[in-house]
Amino acid sequence: MKIVQIGVGGWGKNHIRILSHLGVLTAVCDIDPEKSKEYGKKYSINHYETLDELLNVEDFDGAFVVTPTSTHTEIVEKLLVARKHVFVEKPMTYKSEEGEKLARLAEESKVILTCGYIERFNPAVAIVKKMVKEKKFGDLVMLEFHRENRIPLHVKDIGIIYDTSVHDIDTSNWLFNDMPHVVFARAGKIKQDYEDFASIMLGYRNDRVAIISSNWITPKKLRKFNAVCTDAMISSDFITQEVIVENDDGIQIIPNEKQEPLLLEIQNFLGAAEGKNEQIVKLQEAVNVTKIAEAALLSSQKGIPIYLNLK
Repeated sequence: MKIVQIGVGGWGKNHIRILSHLGVLTAVCDIDPEKSKEYGKKYSINHYETLDELLNVEDFDGAFVVTPTSTHTEIVEKLLVARKHVFVEKPMTYKSEEGEKLARLAEESKVILTCGYIERFNPAVAIVKKMVKEKKFGDLVMLEFHRENRIPLHVKDIGIIYDTSVHDIDTSNWLFNDMPHVVFARAGKIKQDYEDFASIMLGYRNDRVAIISSNWITPKKLRKFNAVCTDAMISSDFITQEVIVENDDGIQIIPNEKQEPLLLEIQNFLGAAEGKNEQIVKLQEAVNVTKIAEAALLSSQKGIPIYLNLK
């Protein structure tokens, strides 16, 4: 396959590294001419400053869109009209109706469109997913997520719910294999123009619940979650990828081979675009995450629970 990348900011440089290593990267595009030229030279690929120029000149099969959220809809729409497979970083769009529009367009164009919810590809999460699916420790009843860190320098157009909490919203939906019917949240801002801390509660069927705590205030980087089952608690660290099970028999560390989630995510997209496998993050799932993020912001503003009816 021939792949291009649009956007080479803070997180985008990791995509470029992997795509180049896999031998599929043919061009890069960024509105900053210095960045575009720098990465074009570094990886010996063509470089462009506008998407229109790239579309007119470059021959390619798919694109990675790693740009600010506010630009996603316009960029992805142009790529889909050109019948290109598209991987867009999370969240897919800022407004859920824009995501639904892109989903319809991808279906009409008969191309793959997916969104970068990277924790689906974290080996630690995959282990917990397998345990939950097999009911190895009974039924999953509660999830607890904690993400703390200083704000990433490249994030300027969204708050912590859209940038950070969405990871755990998607992971909750995936582990429960369900969508929440109620959202309650409290969020606020201290140092940023948008909210920089948030606590979100997602209510699922049969009284199951996910509690998501995110902030850009504490200096320590923390990425952990607990899966509370009827017969044990499974604890995991997104960074170290360690998985620990605690129950009446004691504490057990689950063997796990650490891998780079972004590499696995990119390989999954390339495989789906070539028809070799089914993509993991479906479009409706990505749209639903945005709807839940919208509900969390609304809940925080109004101080009430927001009820949802998601597909």
